[in-house]
Amino acid sequence: MTFRLPRLPFSHLGIKLFVIILSVNVVIAGLVFLGVSRSLDRGFLEYLETTQASRAETLAEGLGQEWARRGDWQWLRDSPPAWHRLVRQQLWPGEGMPPHGIERRLGDARDFVLHDAGGLPVIGLPPDDEAMAAELHWLPIEHNGERVGTLGYRPPQHLMARMDRIFLSRQQRNLGIIVAALGVASLLLAGGLAWWLGRRTRSMALATRRLTEGDYSARLPERGRDELARLARDFNTLAATLEASREARERWVTDIAHELRTPLAVLRGEIEAMQDRIRPLNEDSLHSLSQEVGQLERLVADLRLLSQSDAGALEVQLAPLDLAAHLSARLDEAGGWLDDCGMEVVRHIEHPAWIRGDAQRLRQLWTNLLDNSCAYTAPPGCLEVRLSVEPQGVRVVWQDSPPGVPEEALDRLTERLYRVEGSRSRASGGSGLGLSIASALVKSHGGTMQASASPLGGLCWTIEFPALEEDHRSQ
Repeated sequence: MTFRLPRLPFSHLGIKLFVIILSVNVVIAGLVFLGVSRSLDRGFLEYLETTQASRAETLAEGLGQEWARRGDWQWLRDSPPAWHRLVRQQLWPGEGMPPHGIERRLGDARDFVLHDAGGLPVIGLPPDDEAMAAELHWLPIEHNGERVGTLGYRPPQHLMARMDRIFLSRQQRNLGIIVAALGVASLLLAGGLAWWLGRRTRSMALATRRLTEGDYSARLPERGRDELARLARDFNTLAATLEASREARERWVTDIAHELRTPLAVLRGEIEAMQDRIRPLNEDSLHSLSQEVGQLERLVADLRLLSQSDAGALEVQLAPLDLAAHLSARLDEAGGWLDDCGMEVVRHIEHPAWIRGDAQRLRQLWTNLLDNSCAYTAPPGCLEVRLSVEPQGVRVVWQDSPPGVPEEALDRLTERLYRVEGSRSRASGGSGLGLSIASALVKSHGGTMQASASPLGGLCWTIEFPALEEDHRSQ
């Protein structure tokens, strides 16, 4: 089931994200505005200064040519309009006089001052206007290497026309509008992103709280392919695993209680029968009690072994071991037991097969497999055991004759207290821990144990152990 959340206002995380994102964007926009505005102002002035200096050089060259043609500057003193015509011809060729009322432009005749070779003004500022003269930049006017005059011009920052300043102000205003729009967009983006992230993280926080309270049915919606969606999938997997673990633990406790209750009930019944003198207190009665106590001891020992395996504390003393010789010896010992069960044993064991193993634990492994085959194989039956040395390790194939196991139950055979048929009793099916113990023993040796259908019609176990290199066999 999917865990649905009520609609809530911004979480604390959402508010923090909103403030951080908005503040960063506002600071960046402000820095961009200041940087671009300053760069535009300086760049524009540098452009005007370069342009004004270039025009002054052009005008100085033209004035040198006019002096060479006329021989002096008297003609400019006598006719001031000629100065305007000369500047316009040199700097704005092909253009007529601007209409009256049009704003002056950069490079106007009034921006320049002409002095003769002696430093006396020819046209422009009066000689006593020292404040204005201090602002001027000067260029020499030469003819054939001889200085015939000096041209002064004012820098652009002192004579920018109103249209130039309007241009700058308009650019700054447009830039301000852009920055303001960015601020509004940042506000909307920060709000939306904070709401989206805050809502998703809040749902995860509430679902996690439900997990901590023991409600493992909580699930998160899995939308998208981003990291949060993957986190939601991992969360759902964790919740499902915890839910399955709790159910398995509850089944485990219930099954253990059932397994313990049966021998305890038998013991209680027999003891009460002896107390009521229904059954005599003799050797047969004590033997029956001893069998039930032994069953309890075996069950407790099996549970202890499994708990040690779960905790990683199972005592296994690994040493170089010839698995082929060890398995053959155990099958020889169990010959009488197998004959009583009506089991024929077929061996295909390749010698030698060295691994690192614990002889006592491996003997327990073969005993549990033999017990399982004898308990679930209909007599007369057949048990086939193959051992081969493969490139990837030592492989043991243990298979028996009918009856078999349904395919859907194969993966559950090593589950604790699991029986393929629920109607089987303890007498025929045991406690249901034997195969779980066998799997734990194989894992403690670094091996794997896999169930499958047997070609003989029964159950097949494929067990693989890491092989021991020749250099380590004598250690």
